[in-house]
Amino acid sequence: MAHDSDENAHQDEPVTVRDNRKVDPDTGEARPATGAADAAAPAGATVESTEGTEGTDGTDGTDPVAGPADGADPEVEKLTAEIAERTVDLQRVTAEYANYRRRADRDRDQALLSAKVSFVSELLTVLDDFERAEAHGDLTGAFKSAADKVTGVLTKLGLEPFGIEGELFDPQLHEAVQHEPAEGSGPTTTVLSAVLRRGYRISDRVLRPAMVTVQDRPEGEVPAQTGAETVVEGGFEPGPDSGPEPGTADGEPGPGEPSNPG
Repeated sequence: MAHDSDENAHQDEPVTVRDNRKVDPDTGEARPATGAADAAAPAGATVESTEGTEGTDGTDGTDPVAGPADGADPEVEKLTAEIAERTVDLQRVTAEYANYRRRADRDRDQALLSAKVSFVSELLTVLDDFERAEAHGDLTGAFKSAADKVTGVLTKLGLEPFGIEGELFDPQLHEAVQHEPAEGSGPTTTVLSAVLRRGYRISDRVLRPAMVTVQDRPEGEVPAQTGAETVVEGGFEPGPDSGPEPGTADGEPGPGEPSNPG
C-alpha cells in the first residue's frame, strides 16, 4: 500500500519542461538568457517555449496595419492627365496670343508708316520749291525760317533725301534721263553725274526716285561701294541682235533706266 501511495504522489507532481537551447531552431537567432527568469519563476510554473510567438520579421506576431494597395492610384492618374491637358491648352493659348501681338504690332506699324507716307508725299513739291528758292538766293528771312521748320518736322517723321553726284546708279532709287558712255573699252561702273531732282524715302519705302543723269566710268576710278552696277563696253545699249528690252515694246529703256543720247 505504501508503494502505491508513492507512485500516486509521483504522478500528481507537475512536470516542468524547460527549453534551454540558446539558438532558436526555427529562426537561427540567439535567444536571450532565461536563467534569471527561470529562477524567479514560482515553483510548479511551466516555462513555455517562445517558438511561434514572434513573427519571422521581428514583430510580436500581430498582423501589420493594412496600407494602400501597390500601384498607381486611379484618382492620381486622372488628376495628372487633367493637368497635362490644361498645360497643353495654356501653351497653345500663350502661343496664339504671342502671334496675335506680333501681328497687331506689325499692322500698327504698317498703318503708321502708310499715314506718314501719305502725308509727306503731298509736301515733296513744297520741298522742291524750297530748294529752288535756295538755289536762286531767295530763301531768306521769315521764308527761310518757315522752310527750316517744315523740313525739321518732315525729318522727324523719318523722311530721308537721297541722290548725290558720284553715287552709284541704282535703278530702284534713281530715274536716269541721260546716259553718257565711257570713252574707250573695258569694264565700267555707272555713277550719277548730275542730280536734277532729289529723291525721298521713309524707312524702306521710296516716295519718289531721284531724277539724275548717269555716266559710265572705268572701274578703277570709282571707289568700291555696295550696289555697284558694272557694265561692259557700251553701257546699257543693247546689241544688234538682242532685241527689245524686257517690259518695253520697241526697245526703249523702261522707267528708271538710262537712255542713250541720240
